Amino acid sequence: MNPASNNDRPAPDAVLADIADYVLNYRVDSALAYETARNCLIDTLGCGLAALEYPECTKLLGPIVAGTIVPHGARVPGTPYQLDPVQAAFNIGTMIRWLDFNDCWLAAEWGHPSDNLGAILAVADWRSRQAVAAGRAPMAMREVLTAMIKAHEIQGCLALENAFNAVGMDHVILVKLASTAVVCAMLGLGRDEVIAALSLVFVDGQALRTYRHAPNTGSRKSWAAGDATSRAVRLALIARSGEMGCPSALTAKHWGFYDACFGGQPFKFQRPYGSYVMEHVLFKISHPAEFHAQTAVEAAMALHRQLREMGRSSDDIASVRVRTQAACMRIIDKRGPLHNPADRDHALQYMVAVPLIFGRLSASDYEDAVAADPRIDALRERIECVEDPAFTRDYHDPEKRAIANALALTLNDGTRLPECMVAYPIGHQRRRAEAMALLEAKFRAHLARRFVAKRQRQILAVSLDQAQLEAMAVPDYVDLYASGV
Repeated sequence: MNPASNNDRPAPDAVLADIADYVLNYRVDSALAYETARNCLIDTLGCGLAALEYPECTKLLGPIVAGTIVPHGARVPGTPYQLDPVQAAFNIGTMIRWLDFNDCWLAAEWGHPSDNLGAILAVADWRSRQAVAAGRAPMAMREVLTAMIKAHEIQGCLALENAFNAVGMDHVILVKLASTAVVCAMLGLGRDEVIAALSLVFVDGQALRTYRHAPNTGSRKSWAAGDATSRAVRLALIARSGEMGCPSALTAKHWGFYDACFGGQPFKFQRPYGSYVMEHVLFKISHPAEFHAQTAVEAAMALHRQLREMGRSSDDIASVRVRTQAACMRIIDKRGPLHNPADRDHALQYMVAVPLIFGRLSASDYEDAVAADPRIDALRERIECVEDPAFTRDYHDPEKRAIANALALTLNDGTRLPECMVAYPIGHQRRRAEAMALLEAKFRAHLARRFVAKRQRQILAVSLDQAQLEAMAVPDYVDLYASGV
């Protein structure tokens, strides 16, 4: 008697089907989500413009073959490049992530949902320019904001309960997944095609976190999201061609993602897809620093001011004790030599030492010229980090989502300054009211470094007006950021 068939094509995995149904059918009706998405858009583009001042970033940009210009292709803001959507996504994604200054989402997995804008903006612009050339209407910026809200939601909801870092995998797998989903919808793909594309994400090889941690921390962490967004666009285009997927890419015994890559455990979910993540996303307002250090930097700035008022300086510090969360300890508690800017902006002791010494922390403070100051490494050696279990609990509490750090300074003469504790960074939803004016100022500063006054005013006029931005055609908005103006 022949055994039962082991080759019946299964129904798609529920996780894939749920994402497809959400991205194709869910209607976003949250005014807060759209307002936050607009703020996220301008903040993310501003970060990308600022990154163009760094040659280590710009050397990676442009077409794969020098001189290539794609007719009706996607434009890369702040540059002369007009590229195919796959390479444009890499360019835009790399720019916006380079300085570690865009938004953040912290849970069981960590990440930066605005990374998805690399794919979203590239495809929206390319698709719109193709449409205009064919006599059809372009996409409106509201569609970009909708895609951002949905990409944030997919990445963030999966991150709430699933620690990809625990199996050594980098969070950009979620960028690739979320970008693939929303790009498929933007391209008009059907449900089966979206599911096929999502399955291809999981059967891909996935990036390891090696480049984010000692002893291998390096600049790939600044272009990893750009790489993920470009791959997302490629997979969506492959699915659009009719290429088949793998319906049980997650659950297939032995060969599926769960068994092969995730310890045999299925994904867990805390909440259904909606607009929660965009509404609660964390903005980096004051400092280009890994997010778990944001409150530590704020505390260090306050202590610098206190020392100055006392007539003291960092030279008078005997020791610094930092109470922090477990995630911070795991990611950025780092001793020993720091080899490059990417290494330094993932070292808590460095990000505390610089503001204690100088009263500032900017992107240029990670460069070799500043890092060569011997006071920094000397002070780093006097900084001790310890986990506070209460901070860790508050970090995971969905009603709090605190990212607390507390700094206690002891001076050379034995004086102990009162501990300075900051539970929520300025960009946290609990401090959103005070953050928005600062976020706008941050955007203005980034524009001023790139554009003449007239073009700054044009960009600001539409970017700060919700209704005007949402109604604007995508190519018209992207053209405002063209280089050479």
